[in-house]
Amino acid sequence: MVEKIREILAEQLDLDLDEIKADSDIQEDLEADSLDVMDIMTEIEDEFDIEVEDDAIESLRTPALIAAYIEKIKG
Repeated sequence: MVEKIREILAEQLDLDLDEIKADSDIQEDLEADSLDVMDIMTEIEDEFDIEVEDDAIESLRTPALIAAYIEKIKG
């Protein structure tokens, strides 16, 4: 799942996949702005058929944290 999230980030942020690690901070390390983050979350919602709660978005700062959140939702 982390790999798929990394692929989404690479596509959304126009980065090489090898630039994105499981613990890369989306905003600090990958330089995403708030609009990028919203686009990324929308893509993740579509890809994994989930709804990310608005109050959770700020804490989902790395691919690993996003994967853990998805696994928690999916049960």
